[in-house]
Amino acid sequence: MTSSLVSPPTNVSKTDIYLANLLTQSKQQKPVFNAEFIDELRQIASLEVSSQNFPSKKDEEWRFLDLLPLLEYDFKLASAVELTKQDIVPFILPEMAKSCLVFVNGIFSPVLSDVSALPQGVYVGNLTNLPLPQSKQIVKYLNKTTNLVAQGGSDVFSALNTAGISDVATVWVNADVEIEQPIQVLFVATQSPLTPLEKGGMLIQPRCLVVAQRGAKLTLVEYYGATAQGCSDTAPNQAYLTNSVTEIYLEDNAEVNHTRIQRESGKGFQIGQTAIAQARSSRYTCNEVNLGARLSRHNLTVNQVGEQTYTALNGLTMLANRQESDTHSVVSLTKPHGVVNQLHKCIVDDYSHSVFNGKVFVPKAAQLTNAVQLNRNLVLSSKARVDTKPELGITADNVKCAHGATVSQLQPDELFYLRSRGLSEDQARNLLLDAFAGEILQRIPVPSLQERLGQCVACRTF
Repeated sequence: MTSSLVSPPTNVSKTDIYLANLLTQSKQQKPVFNAEFIDELRQIASLEVSSQNFPSKKDEEWRFLDLLPLLEYDFKLASAVELTKQDIVPFILPEMAKSCLVFVNGIFSPVLSDVSALPQGVYVGNLTNLPLPQSKQIVKYLNKTTNLVAQGGSDVFSALNTAGISDVATVWVNADVEIEQPIQVLFVATQSPLTPLEKGGMLIQPRCLVVAQRGAKLTLVEYYGATAQGCSDTAPNQAYLTNSVTEIYLEDNAEVNHTRIQRESGKGFQIGQTAIAQARSSRYTCNEVNLGARLSRHNLTVNQVGEQTYTALNGLTMLANRQESDTHSVVSLTKPHGVVNQLHKCIVDDYSHSVFNGKVFVPKAAQLTNAVQLNRNLVLSSKARVDTKPELGITADNVKCAHGATVSQLQPDELFYLRSRGLSEDQARNLLLDAFAGEILQRIPVPSLQERLGQCVACRTF
């Protein structure tokens, strides 16, 4: 395969040339929604990418994660691929068979999508088919939360996604509408068989926008997977990069229960940004599970824009072999009476590497805040590595805040206790791991997804 990378000038680094080529690929993706403000967003984002450098370990926000493996591949913009309903059966959850929106390689698939079970007052589809009343308001929401990234500066990968913004998975719930039916937004990557000498790969840039208007309530499952023979999150097929952005807006008294599942292929890379804006008395829950991908990074940013908000962030990362996963979260509280509960767990085995960096900012205006942040890590191999950095930035004087982190192994006395009750060593070990992971999985509000992920954990610990 002939690479499109050109020889860099002497005063430009190889990584900057690489970023410029990613930008070139992004700009080749044409928008499907004909609007002047979309073109303006793309142009501004392109300039932003051009003004930044490719992240490296010299950057504070990236110092624990090395992105050099990305440079091994010359990623090209993914093309449209037709799949059958049978191809996506492994990803469809029974509770959401008729409330599922499907994108293949970042491109909307109306044939595979089925939202017939959804009631009036909710729109689930792509940006092109957005009803006229909502399309007139879209400019107020699209790409607004990504500009609110607190204390962390601009994110070059989010800007790259915006520079190539084409279609958008859109979930829009009207005011005072409560949706009992869970909604699934499925992003599927297709793959070619693994060719050891092939250094090409696909660039996929999904985009998702969720708007819960005043008093609205919904349950959302955002699912990333790849077609593969066998388990999608371990199959070593062709390399690809998923660069995703999800924006979620909760207006006054709205409630969103959001589950994000990352099960990319074993040769896949994923870099994702999830940005949330919470208005007064809104309630947001994120249940995040990371199992797949050779290397993954998730930036989770919560911006409080009204008083009395409630935020719950639950995360589970499970790694083996030489997988790397980095979770960066920022919760910015700017109003009084905010409540934050965060629990992120990691299980690392073999030569894998997990990173957690959680920040909670409580300025003087955010009085009477109650924030708790905890990162718990279980290390199963002497070669595995954990980097954890929980942070609290507090200038308010009437708050209740706490944070902590633990890194441990399976305790011999716990194993001994279980073995004394007749369990084998493997059974005792797996029971403890299931219990460790189960604390997060049981918070997912979809029973079939709980069961499916529980089986994944059991398979990996066997």
